[in-house]
Amino acid sequence: MARFPEAMNEQIGREFAASQQYVAIAVHYDEETLPGLAAHFYRQAVEERNHAMMLVQYLLDAGEPVRIPGVEAPRTEFSDPVAPVALALEQERTVTEQIVELTRIAREEGEFVGEQFLHWFLQEQREEVASMSELLATVERASESNILLAEEYLARRQVGDAGEAAAAPPAAGGAL
Repeated sequence: MARFPEAMNEQIGREFAASQQYVAIAVHYDEETLPGLAAHFYRQAVEERNHAMMLVQYLLDAGEPVRIPGVEAPRTEFSDPVAPVALALEQERTVTEQIVELTRIAREEGEFVGEQFLHWFLQEQREEVASMSELLATVERASESNILLAEEYLARRQVGDAGEAAAAPPAAGGAL
């Protein structure tokens, strides 16, 4: 198998791992009775799942083998209300680096259709890092006095994606 399809299969696992990490963060916030933060991360989990399925659909359409790898268990314990969002921002930055690397591999191998496909993901990652940075700053400020201020903020303002854009690649089995 060429490097590009293999790297895409690896990214499928990373996207599913990100989805599971976001579920774990959402559950943590649910346990802490912070429903706004929980809902935000449940939505993020679905979004990451959809990203994995977009990669699956690309490989199916390209006639390449699809391998759904297992993932490590997500982190489930956090020291304070800020730690989960800090982890999420770190995760988004890492995924951005991974997508950049995938794009580089596509270009090196002359996989121009694959490179073009990944441009949507590059833009998505820029938005994800920006919105998670905003959320982290908000949670950090709120945690200094009352974390419920972050809940109020989320109730008043949509942070992050409001769903997949019309220009998003198709997800295998349909986006959730």
